[in-house]
Amino acid sequence: MKVGVIGLGSMGMGAALSLLRAGHEVTGCDMRETARAEFAAAGGAVAASADALPQGIEALLLLVVNAAQTEAALFGAGGAVERLAPGAVIVSSATMGPDAARALADRARERQLLFLDAPVSGGAVKARAGEMTVMASGSAAAFGAAAPVLDAVAAKVWNLGEEPGIGATVKVVHQLLAGVHIAVAAEAMALGIRAGADPRQLYDVVTSAAGNSWMFENRMARVLEGDDAPRSAVDIFVKDLGLVAEMARGLDFPVPLASQAQQLFTAARAMGQGGKDDGFVIRVWQAMTGIKLPGE
Repeated sequence: MKVGVIGLGSMGMGAALSLLRAGHEVTGCDMRETARAEFAAAGGAVAASADALPQGIEALLLLVVNAAQTEAALFGAGGAVERLAPGAVIVSSATMGPDAARALADRARERQLLFLDAPVSGGAVKARAGEMTVMASGSAAAFGAAAPVLDAVAAKVWNLGEEPGIGATVKVVHQLLAGVHIAVAAEAMALGIRAGADPRQLYDVVTSAAGNSWMFENRMARVLEGDDAPRSAVDIFVKDLGLVAEMARGLDFPVPLASQAQQLFTAARAMGQGGKDDGFVIRVWQAMTGIKLPGE
């Protein structure tokens, strides 16, 4: 299958490599020369802009940051839409609000293109293993056309219904949990350090007991190593928890925990930590209390 992947970040690179391993004809698109070079070294074709994708793309996977980037990559000046084959399927995997997903689906429909609202989860490791979780909604035709792509990149594909926007809704709810879990994991680790507990022993106890979470186990492991290279950056949760607040506001629904977590990530960004791994929101507590993190 002739596939384009726009966005060769931590998730997009993994997805593109998984598609390549599955035998698809894959062109990866990213403005960063380093990302293009990495994918080219793996045997993939590359493009520096969306309108430089080869003609006749049958499936286009978008793993960019947000709805605005998705819209620009598809329909903006220099967008990919003119490079798509008639009846091609667009797999929209950026995290965005449900209204934005529905608007993009409407624009695709106007051009007789299929659209799958298909945000993803799993992180860079699972993306490279072809084991992401996809929470998707769209027509049966869109699911059918996207099946070869989904088979290559995902271990689990949730079919959440025929209407675009449902996938985006479920991902926003998921990000509420993810963001709050990361923030509270950092708070717990910071409290233990301030109280004099050995952070590695604290980590071992929590990860073997009922208070553990996947986010504590994953993110605090990196804090213990002092590894703040971004797999998912602080800035992502400033954005995604903002989507939670926006969706909740439209429903007259209070989300106090998500709002507090967003303020903590916002504080980390204000400290210059926006590009760091999201577990390093712990530096907010460090700034307030003077604790030393492992390795410092």
